Amino acid sequence: MAGNKRITRRRAPASLRAQHQRRMTWLKRIVAVAVIALAAGLLYHTLSGYSLDEILQSVKAIPLPHLALAGLFAAGSYFCLSWFDWLAVRYAGKPLPYRQTALASFCSLSLGHNIGFAALSSGAVRYRFYSRWGLSTGQVAKVIIFCGITVGLGLLTLGGVALLLRPDLAAKMIGVAPSLATLIGAGCLALSALYLVAAAFVRRKLTIKRWSLWMPELKLAVAQIGIGVANFACVAACLHQTLSAAGDLPYFAVAAAYVIANGGALLTHVPGGLGVIESVVMFLLPGAAVVGALVMFRVIYYLAPLCIGGPLFGLTELYYRGKKRG
Repeated sequence: MAGNKRITRRRAPASLRAQHQRRMTWLKRIVAVAVIALAAGLLYHTLSGYSLDEILQSVKAIPLPHLALAGLFAAGSYFCLSWFDWLAVRYAGKPLPYRQTALASFCSLSLGHNIGFAALSSGAVRYRFYSRWGLSTGQVAKVIIFCGITVGLGLLTLGGVALLLRPDLAAKMIGVAPSLATLIGAGCLALSALYLVAAAFVRRKLTIKRWSLWMPELKLAVAQIGIGVANFACVAACLHQTLSAAGDLPYFAVAAAYVIANGGALLTHVPGGLGVIESVVMFLLPGAAVVGALVMFRVIYYLAPLCIGGPLFGLTELYYRGKKRG
């Protein structure tokens, strides 16, 4: 009897773990179905706002070479974003092949860009992938935080350059004196430089109130800033190409306006940057017929990746479910 009791006590924790695993499996399935359904709903809602004729007219209004370049720059942005994850898994201490991080990055961000609240939406999709590939919950959290910091560093650095080179444009958009805009730009670059200094010399956990962070190695920090800047530069170039049909704008004016306005989108978590792109365009080209350019930018940078990423995520769910059963 005593031996039986001992066996019962040993089995109880295993039973609890099995129950917890079953609950987590169902939770993961619910999250996956919810994300796919939400993506499909967003796609329908966005496309329903335009008739097929409007979309076709928008395409015709923009020269084909500009559309091709816009598509290449959009692809360049998602390529840059894939390296966010490749660097992040190394920061988390669980390196993975590029093909895996590229898949997780594209699926999560093609959905997250349209859903908004990237830390939750794209974070949930990233968790689905990385938890299967051996990352713990804490390591997945590190990946999400690292990618978020990379976005912030890219925006901060490119925004600082934009404020220094075009303080007049920045002053009009945010309503400050050009001298103050220049000072803000210098401050942005100083913060990026401070991050590099901390990465070079700090080898302990940094704690600010309730937040704590282990600094990455210097080479990772430098890569963060470089790839973050490249990503935003590609997005701005995509927008610049679609706007070319409505007016002759210098690239850097579009890049500066986009980066400055995009800061507000990150703070408000607006899905797809709704309102941000419009504010940039109306500021740069007031009164111009730019509906076609806006439609095409959204189709190229948001909807086309969503049409690919949503089904791709669904297929990976079916693949891994079949593999698990097999």
